[in-house]
Amino acid sequence: MEKTRPIIIVKKKGGHGGHHGGAWKVAYADFVTAMMALFIVLWLMNSSKQVQEAVGGYFKDPTGSSKKVGSNMQGGGENFVLTRDNMPKLKEQLQTAMKQMVDFEKLRSHIEMTVTADGLRIELSESASGTFFDSGSVKLKPDGAELLITLAQELGQLPNKLSIEGHTDSKPYAPSATYGNWELSADRGNAARRVMQANGIRVDQVTQVRGFADQRLRKPESPLDPANRRISVIVQYIVKNIDGDDEKPGQSGEQKSEENKPSPAQGETDLKK
Repeated sequence: MEKTRPIIIVKKKGGHGGHHGGAWKVAYADFVTAMMALFIVLWLMNSSKQVQEAVGGYFKDPTGSSKKVGSNMQGGGENFVLTRDNMPKLKEQLQTAMKQMVDFEKLRSHIEMTVTADGLRIELSESASGTFFDSGSVKLKPDGAELLITLAQELGQLPNKLSIEGHTDSKPYAPSATYGNWELSADRGNAARRVMQANGIRVDQVTQVRGFADQRLRKPESPLDPANRRISVIVQYIVKNIDGDDEKPGQSGEQKSEENKPSPAQGETDLKK
């Protein structure tokens, strides 16, 4: 009789399967990060120089307080430091904004923007019938107010300082008058300042309001020409020192303007009465 084979019973303990591992997740995360970096680089390569500097400035100084790169205004990501190199870009931007005005074609011949040693000079010259002011008046006409408001909304986004000038022609007041071209030119400059500060310009952005009367004629050979009457808005440069720090806006330009008066060839436009 054959021996009975022993019956072997194998009992398996219950439990979860072995750990499958998560190394693939790390590899996938690295791949996604690399793709994101690639697309950012491609976007920056097709962006303007200002955008590239602003983005670079953020990574160098995330608090936004740096004055060397990007914006020099804390928290002002859309504001760029305008220097001699990029001032022509502002000129194009302002021209584009003014073209949106309803009566721009009527005002086109009375607006002149020139990059000078002082900064971007924006000149609003008068016509014989009075484009921006009536003769002898300091009250802005609707077209003049609309144009200054448009300028204020654009220039108010910049860190650059502004100076405003008033000019007249050589038509004299009566000898007995206590009010003359000096007062008129200064009052018109202040009238422009009030409108601009009420519509976008910061209170501390205007550093000077000056009245020159008829001392800086646009057409010296024709002192009574209406083109000698004008308002000038100067966007001052922000000059960078060799060490990279910014000087006070318009510092060098203001000194030069006192020593060398701008000539009509530089685009200086005069206020008309």
